[in-house]
Amino acid sequence: MAHAIVEYSENIENIINLQDLIDKIHQCCLETGVFPAQGMRTRGVKRELFRVGNVNEEAFFVHIQIKMGPGRKENEKQRAMEEIFSVLELETENLRKKAPVALSIEVNELPEKLRINNNNLRDFNSIS
Repeated sequence: MAHAIVEYSENIENIINLQDLIDKIHQCCLETGVFPAQGMRTRGVKRELFRVGNVNEEAFFVHIQIKMGPGRKENEKQRAMEEIFSVLELETENLRKKAPVALSIEVNELPEKLRINNNNLRDFNSIS
């Protein structure tokens, strides 16, 4: 189980290709080998109400929350976080040359007993 929640300021919507960003973050999560394909979920969440830094209205933000089940080693989580953040930096590189941008990422491990997961994705995995 792992979720990548990509929060972004509304003002970035027409500046970068958000679907492409979500796709690349999802692919990176899978390529780390840390998260199971059937358990990986990646989604974007637009924040319409926000403030960044010194309240510069031209400032943008993107924040990634990685939520995962227990059982991964600390160095695996650190490596995955760094790889995912590298994708975010690369995808926002041009924007960061022109405007103030705040990027961040955090990793949260959810307690095993305080979550419920159920899916049938493995049943359909071989169907194209």
